[in-house]
Amino acid sequence: MKKPDGIIEAVHYQDGRIATVRAFERRGPAYSDRTILLRQDLLDRLKKGKKFVIGRRVEYMAGTFETGAAVQTVGAEGREWIATRADASRDELEGAPLF
Repeated sequence: MKKPDGIIEAVHYQDGRIATVRAFERRGPAYSDRTILLRQDLLDRLKKGKKFVIGRRVEYMAGTFETGAAVQTVGAEGREWIATRADASRDELEGAPLF
């Protein structure tokens, strides 16, 4: 399986929508340090075909992650949600802790 382009470690919701996510992004064979992505930045990356998953870094194992559900865009242009389920009706990243 191809490594995901990004791993979302935690999410912050504001008014029922994702405000920011805490993530690691792939840089060649390795992952970046923890970064904060705004909702629009994450949405742009997903639209460009980048693959993000929910996951967490394994302690003391450098760039090793436990990964879970894939993140996708759901809905039509202008009414899009970022979710882990195809039948979502709002932004919802199941399995991602809040920060």
